[in-house]
Amino acid sequence: MAVESIAKTLGTGSGIDVTALVTSLVENSFANKNQAITTKNDALTAQISSVSTIKGNISDFAAALASLTSSGSLATQPTSSNTGIVNVTRLSGADLAGLNATMEVRQLAQGQVSSSQAFSGGSSSVVGGGKLTLSFGTATVSSGAMTGFTQGGGTPVEIDVPANATLSDVAAAINAKKAGVTATILSDSTGARLVLKSATGSSQAFTLSGTDGLSQLDVGPGATGSTISATAQDARVAIDGVEAKYPTNSITTMIPGARIDLVSASVGTKVTIGASSPSTALSQAVSNFVETYNQVFKAVQTATDPVNGPLKSDPAAKQLLQQLKRLTLSDLVPGAAVDSPSKLADLGVKTNRDGTLSLDSARLSKVLTDYPNDVEKIFAESAGLTKALSGISDIATSTKSGLGASADKYSKAQEDLADQKTKIASDTEKLRDRMTQQFAAMDAKVAAYKSTQTFLQQQIDAWNAKD
Repeated sequence: MAVESIAKTLGTGSGIDVTALVTSLVENSFANKNQAITTKNDALTAQISSVSTIKGNISDFAAALASLTSSGSLATQPTSSNTGIVNVTRLSGADLAGLNATMEVRQLAQGQVSSSQAFSGGSSSVVGGGKLTLSFGTATVSSGAMTGFTQGGGTPVEIDVPANATLSDVAAAINAKKAGVTATILSDSTGARLVLKSATGSSQAFTLSGTDGLSQLDVGPGATGSTISATAQDARVAIDGVEAKYPTNSITTMIPGARIDLVSASVGTKVTIGASSPSTALSQAVSNFVETYNQVFKAVQTATDPVNGPLKSDPAAKQLLQQLKRLTLSDLVPGAAVDSPSKLADLGVKTNRDGTLSLDSARLSKVLTDYPNDVEKIFAESAGLTKALSGISDIATSTKSGLGASADKYSKAQEDLADQKTKIASDTEKLRDRMTQQFAAMDAKVAAYKSTQTFLQQQIDAWNAKD
């Protein structure tokens, strides 16, 4: 008889609800093990959740600070008294403290621009095929004509043009070569012209010579089919009265740590280049740091509480707590002068009894006034506080020894519990089947005994009736 059928007939002989009895016995047999697994699983779930929260908190904290310091908003910024003539931008990692100079833009850098004669058939005018030769160097120009050319050290560039090429085909062939000259087609009521333009700088003047029908596009001394509308020239800039030449209008070698973008030339106009200290931004950054630190610290402190903390026994969480506690006294500017601020504590950041931080705003204000450059170094990009906090974050989230490893350990433990729970479920069913069969056999015997008892009772009753 199948176990299911047996279960349906249990108790018919003994009168006892054997199915309920078996269920109760089986459940009680595994109750302690199931409860223990549930308790461990709940604890592991809390640990995994806590680890995830803390990892996210410290990673986000470090990333936010790194983003802030890399933006340049906490560093001294260069200024220009006339942005219509000169724009100045700080380069990453630059120290522009004390920057003060005057600048005069006497000439902008430009590239050579030439245009061919107008072709009445437009851009589809056939000019023929062959070879174009492009050479770079320096040139003299007068009234739109190149009067002299000195070739530079580079090798001339040869450009193949297919047979029966149109003006558009020629422009495409030149651009495909990417040799330092860009070609466009300019069309108006008179027709289409091939316009050629080089990069800026006096050394970027060019000549173009073509074979066969392409010769009508020649550019250079003696060429009659083209006009030079812009001469290749360097920028001429005077810094504190000393003139220098540059091949571009974006200059990074004039003032260390700054990019100078020339907007327009204005001979005789002096532009003052200075620096602006980010005192307000630094003050806000310190305040924001303290506020965020306290949120992160409290989360770690709660998680590692020795009585109720889910991570009270987690070494990585405890290590993170200790590293955060030491941060205010860490030397963030190695090699700093004895009297200059190099720690958060020097800025007025104090550690309270409960481990959280508070800010002495008056102290910070004085330090920013007296040591603005040193405070800036504490918040330097990829250094100072940013480097220290990133280091703490890397250690804390490490998958080898940090919270990353803890998360893996707890997840593996949960998987093991799931396997144990599956085994217990299997053992439960086996025990249920075995006990069901045993009680079925017992119930059958009880039914037989009861049948015999009934027969004997009937016989006795019959004997007594004869008397």
